[in-house]
Amino acid sequence: MSVAKVIEVVSSSSKSFDDAIQQGLAETAASLQGISGIEIINWTADVENDKIVTYKVTMHVAFKVER
Repeated sequence: MSVAKVIEVVSSSSKSFDDAIQQGLAETAASLQGISGIEIINWTADVENDKIVTYKVTMHVAFKVER
């Protein structure tokens, strides 16, 4: 039997949504082992002067529970 745990992670980037996802995953992987998947549940952005200045993502990160 396999068991996974899911945590919520919020990450941001001034470059792109993809960069926010990659940075969030990299930071999470630095403290968790066995990440098996992510689900992006929210995409938002901060806007100034009609331009996006910060891309933000909220994601669920699943990882295997080890005994």
